[in-house]
Amino acid sequence: MTGSRRPPMFPLALVIPLVLAACAQAPVQPAAETPPAAAPKERAENLPNRELTGQILYQTLLAEIAGQRGNLGLSASAYLDLARSTRDPRLARRAAEMALHGRNLEQAVQATRLWVELDPESAQARQMMAGLLVSANRLDELQPHVAKLLEQEGGNLGDGLLRLNRLFARYPDKRAVLALVEQLTLPYVGMAEAHFARAQAALNAAEWPRGIAEADKALAMRPGWDAAVMLKAQLQRADSPEAAIETLRSHLAGHPQAREVRLQYARSLVGARKFPQARTEFQRLLGDFPGNADVIYAVAVLSMQLSDWTTAEDNFRKLLDRNFAEIDTVRLYLGQIAEERKQHDEALRRYAEIAPGEQYLAAQLRIAQLLARQGKLDAGRRHLQETRVPGQGERIQLLLAESQLLRDGGRTQEAYDLLAGQLAAQPEQPELLYESALMAEKLGRHDVLEVNLRKLIQLRPDHAHAYNALGYSLAERNQRLAEAEQLIFKALQLSPDDPFIIDSMGWVLYRKGDPAGALSHLQRAHSIRPDPEIAAHLGEVLWVLGRRDEARRTWQEAAQVHPGNEVLVEVIKRFAP
Repeated sequence: MTGSRRPPMFPLALVIPLVLAACAQAPVQPAAETPPAAAPKERAENLPNRELTGQILYQTLLAEIAGQRGNLGLSASAYLDLARSTRDPRLARRAAEMALHGRNLEQAVQATRLWVELDPESAQARQMMAGLLVSANRLDELQPHVAKLLEQEGGNLGDGLLRLNRLFARYPDKRAVLALVEQLTLPYVGMAEAHFARAQAALNAAEWPRGIAEADKALAMRPGWDAAVMLKAQLQRADSPEAAIETLRSHLAGHPQAREVRLQYARSLVGARKFPQARTEFQRLLGDFPGNADVIYAVAVLSMQLSDWTTAEDNFRKLLDRNFAEIDTVRLYLGQIAEERKQHDEALRRYAEIAPGEQYLAAQLRIAQLLARQGKLDAGRRHLQETRVPGQGERIQLLLAESQLLRDGGRTQEAYDLLAGQLAAQPEQPELLYESALMAEKLGRHDVLEVNLRKLIQLRPDHAHAYNALGYSLAERNQRLAEAEQLIFKALQLSPDDPFIIDSMGWVLYRKGDPAGALSHLQRAHSIRPDPEIAAHLGEVLWVLGRRDEARRTWQEAAQVHPGNEVLVEVIKRFAP
């Protein structure tokens, strides 16, 4: 047992005069959450009238010396035996502390149970008992202890109810916790805090309607309570993000200074992808919190999302002068803004400032891509080859990026050879199998594509994109369409909201002669992500169904954003030259 695991010990010279006060030091709290109770007030302890005998002195010394030498099990046992014989709650507490330090949960429970029995009015004893029972997943024994703690709160009862759910944070059965919280709060249903605690437990248990009803009761008792409004919005978000947004918006209409509510409202707008409205709210918050780095960052990111490069850059630059935790992310964004403005030297400078860490690899990839776009493909490749990264995963990413540079530069065979050479050394590397398969398809090597993807499926049966790529390849070549549909169906089961897999399902249905069935899939895929290839497929199906104006509009809108996309250009040339 190492010294770091030992509890603080009394000097041996002080043990004798403190025989029955060996617990005078601050107790060690259990690892579990602290129950909802205020610090216990000074009170007279119910202590036994016992004479200090030689046996008591001997057992106390034995317990302390054992603990000092790291034998915490013996120390706890000796203190527990002594507490049982003397009926002294202080010794029971010391036994609990020693057992807890020795990570003997069952022994700690026994000692703390005795402590509660000997001093039933001790809030400290019940706090430790509650924490231990939660750690031991013994919720059935917990109710009387927490109920007593709530009784002892007195004038702090409201705060105790608000803290109630913290005690059960690590307990896995959230529905059982909800039932217990409802039971514990039954005597206090006339208080808004009791309904808040129930709503919070319902949120954790994913009982949304139940939680909303309790939040409404809390708000009826305390109208305009910011915390209850935010909790209600959290509960609504699972089933109706729009209802959650409206709850927050409505509250802010009557309480415009509710800053925390406004912050949650702004974040909800971001989640709903309502970026202009979200930026307006964050800019208002910026007026309230002009030095808040997180709000500055949010305004900058949203401005970047809206292509407002000036506002984005101004706010990101403010963060450079602060001790902002994500400073390399700020530099990465500033580099991207410089790229958008064709300020290539500035972009390269920003990327070069990024230190090894979370954003380092992304910065090196951007440097290589930027060099390639400037016509310096070989320089970009050299940069990737010379970049030093700590792990195999990062090295694979550098290799994949190099192959992408070659492919984008029209050197597809070299890109494939690069991947194939590395794959020979790592024949079961999933990303190499996948990317080399896609590169082989570009060269018409459908045999390689199928072999690699089937091997990947065997190694990673949950790799949705492997099933999708193989199924789509078959559908695109109008071969083995029934098998293609099965493969894409499997991919859709694994990743039901992926727009490219949804597009593949629509495309295989179209190839099978079911354009009406294909249309709904393609429309859904396009609504999630208006990718040019998805737009090409959707337009073709609309054309075949006789909806030619819609087809032209779909293609034209996509072509405005992606004027050089090969798939889009080809389909327009075929149908509407």
